[in-house]
Amino acid sequence: MIRKFFEGVKNTLSFIQNHFKALLFLLILFLLFAPSDTQVAKPANLVKIDLQGMILDHTEVVAKLEEAGEDANIKGVLLNINSPGGMVPPSIEIAEAVKRMEKPVIAYASGTMASGSYYASIYADQIIANPGSIVGSIGVVFEGMNFGKMLDTVGVSPQTVKVGTYKEAGTPLRKWTDAERKELQTIADDVYDIFVKDVAKARGLDPKAHENYADAHIFNAYRAKEHGLIDEVGTMYEAKKQLEVMSGVGDPVWKKKDKMERFLEKFQATLIYQLASRFEGLKAGL
Repeated sequence: MIRKFFEGVKNTLSFIQNHFKALLFLLILFLLFAPSDTQVAKPANLVKIDLQGMILDHTEVVAKLEEAGEDANIKGVLLNINSPGGMVPPSIEIAEAVKRMEKPVIAYASGTMASGSYYASIYADQIIANPGSIVGSIGVVFEGMNFGKMLDTVGVSPQTVKVGTYKEAGTPLRKWTDAERKELQTIADDVYDIFVKDVAKARGLDPKAHENYADAHIFNAYRAKEHGLIDEVGTMYEAKKQLEVMSGVGDPVWKKKDKMERFLEKFQATLIYQLASRFEGLKAGL
């Protein structure tokens, strides 16, 4: 499996290298000859911000939220989420940016709103989920590989100089000691406690009953509503219409992405497709 992984990375990098000039040429042609965006008579008063994929950094999403908050023309934000979660700190940063918004925000689960991406949505004025979406997974995981046996096989022995009993906690070079595992479990418990308290406060739930709606349960949209994690089950169309009502705009005009941003998104999608095709047969899911 490891060999297939590195072969996939190698093949993908080769694809980018071999086609870089062609892709760059297409980009230049696009910028030179693409038609200008049609100018609308009125400025946009609503905006959709996407939170897609693993959450490893908050910078871009928070910047877009802050830009929408500072734009006097924008009256409401639709946070479109399709993410399995990710790192805890950036998830909290996005959640707090939503909380600071002084305009209506609807968080919409267009695919997966789980773990960190659910955390990011909890302070929205409303959470609406697509009927086929997956919501929840309120939990914390800390995992790592143990390469000890592989190192023994190839005849490699790690050497370490350390100060502090738990300085190697989480090391991938050997099996964790009981003390290290207990230390890591304490960290996970603390983060989970913060997660549950924030969800309970934001959604008006009982933190003592967290095993019902948290505990890493994964719900479909209807069960998520029954447990109070979302407000409504609906489509993107319905989420937009609801935001238009909440924002009080009589003539809704949704902000459009510029042509460069649209091109880069298509370019990124092409690379992701190429990467996925290299990993055919190496798949994982819920």
